[in-house]
This record gives sequence, structure tokens and C-alpha cells, in this order.
Amino acid sequence: MTTHAPERAVARWRALGCTVHLETEDPGELEVARALVSDVLADVDAVASRFRDDSDLTWVNQHPGRWVQVDPLLVHAVRIATSAAARTGGLVHPLLAGPLVELGYDATFTTVAARRPDPAAVTTYRPAPPPLDSWSDIGLRSDAVRVPLGTALDLGATAKAWCTDLAVAALGERLTGRAVVSIGGDLRTVHGAWEVGIAERPIDDVDAAGVGGIEELVQVEGALATSSTCARRWTTPAGARHHHLIDPRTGGPAREHWRTVTVLAPTCVSANVASTAAVVLAEDAVDWLTAELGADRLHAARLVRHDGTLHRLGPWPGPREA
Repeated sequence: MTTHAPERAVARWRALGCTVHLETEDPGELEVARALVSDVLADVDAVASRFRDDSDLTWVNQHPGRWVQVDPLLVHAVRIATSAAARTGGLVHPLLAGPLVELGYDATFTTVAARRPDPAAVTTYRPAPPPLDSWSDIGLRSDAVRVPLGTALDLGATAKAWCTDLAVAALGERLTGRAVVSIGGDLRTVHGAWEVGIAERPIDDVDAAGVGGIEELVQVEGALATSSTCARRWTTPAGARHHHLIDPRTGGPAREHWRTVTVLAPTCVSANVASTAAVVLAEDAVDWLTAELGADRLHAARLVRHDGTLHRLGPWPGPREA
């Protein structure tokens, strides 16, 4: 997914292992906006990264079963993640670091994706998912976190979306013109609607033939998130091919019933939680999303099956051919 407004001021950079895309209607506000978004990303990365030895989250994971004093920002991040688990019955689960490491996602994605198969390697992965309700045993205080024994935190399912919501809150207070920010495809507008391109892969991953490029352009006001099994795929040294969306019921990658699920919602967290849960739910996703629409948590959804069949739910904004 990428925004489509080349006449406006644009900034793109890498953070949290993904592409950050920022546009402002007023070119004079771009640098202020970029500084605000960068500050949010730096603060969250410092406390919630699974790949930093000095992060508070790493410290919590190194001491399961014990209360660990942390920055209140991490407490807030974990609270967002447990709320997502409660909303989805554990389908969007914050304690999946163990299965991800077993699958080979034990470093930044750039490092993992660069690894090459080893003819001598053998597959040793043994699914060991935590109990589906284990998220409810996470302990939270105002300045401390405790994870159950035998588990470890990974906030990949909610952290980027939460960062986008935090960034938009800051931008809304400082900017006078319209803007849009996307962090790893979790996108939200500021002060009005924006034209957005829907794609199956991050635009940086589109191949020379255009496969994975923009499929349609829509007017978005609010938040939009896409979860895809087409992106963040890697090959283990033993030659196994995986994607990053884990089904907590099995501990392995979610079944690829949907290639992508895109959700329009009031906040990025709400949109991303719904799109992730829908991928995990496979053929049961339509009923679940329809119930969420009825509860007014979501505005609309767009699902693409593995065979390319398109399914829309709710008042999806009228598409314009890319």
C-alpha cells in the first residue's frame, strides 16, 4: 500500500524494520511532521523492539515469571496488545516470540531475509504455541510488566499501528494542513481525506513487471491497514518457506486462504487487529468481520483470496482504477 499524491511534500525513510511514508499538503510543514513522527518511532523502538539488547521488552523476555520495571510507554504498548487479544479471543496474540524464533524470525527481517539455504541444514521446528488465553496472564503495573513462564513478548501485530496512531495524534496538534502517515502499511490521515493506493505488497517490493503494484485508488479519511501473506516471507536454512502472520492456535504461519486483507477503521490499531485476525481466521473471516462492522468498530474491509477473488464488506470507498 502507498499513498498517491506526488504533487505534495513527501518523505520516506526506514524505521522499525519497515518503510515510513509521510506526506503533507503544505510543503512547509513536512520537516516538522517528519521530526514528530521520527520522535515517536525512536521512543517506541527503544522500549518495545524484540531485536534490541537494550530494550525494555528484551529485558522482560529475559525474566519470564518475574515483575520487571519498565518505561510506562512499554506498559501502554503491552496494554494495547492485550486489548487486541481480548477483542479477538487470542487470535491476535502478544506472546508469539517463541514460535517466531523457532520459525527463523530471530533477528531483524533484513537479516532473516538475507540468509541463504544450507544443504546440510535440517528442519527442526516444533510448534509450541502458548495457550490461546495465556495473554490474560500477562501482568501489568504502571511501571512494570510480567510475562508467564515459558513465554515471550512480540508486539509486531500491534506496535506499528499504535505508532501510527500516536504519530497522528501529535501531527493533529501541530499541523494546520492535511497530511497522511504510513508506517509499514498502517496508514492514517490527518485533518481530512487522502487518496490512497491499495496494493498486495509494500511498494518497495513491487517487481519490475509491476506484480504487487497498486490495484486501486480510494479516498480514505481515518485509518487503513493491510495484512498480507505476500510480504515478509523468508526461507530457512533448511529450505522451508514461511510468512510472518502466525496462527496462535498452531504456532505456525496462518493458512494462506487470503492473500491480503485491508480494513478501514477509526484507528490504525483497530484496522490492523481486524486485518490480522481475518488472515488467521481464513474462511471464517467474513462472518467475524461482518460482526465487527455491526459493532461499529470497523468501517469496511477488502479481502483477496489466494486465487485472486475479491470480496468487499461494508461501505468500501468507491474504487478508481489505478
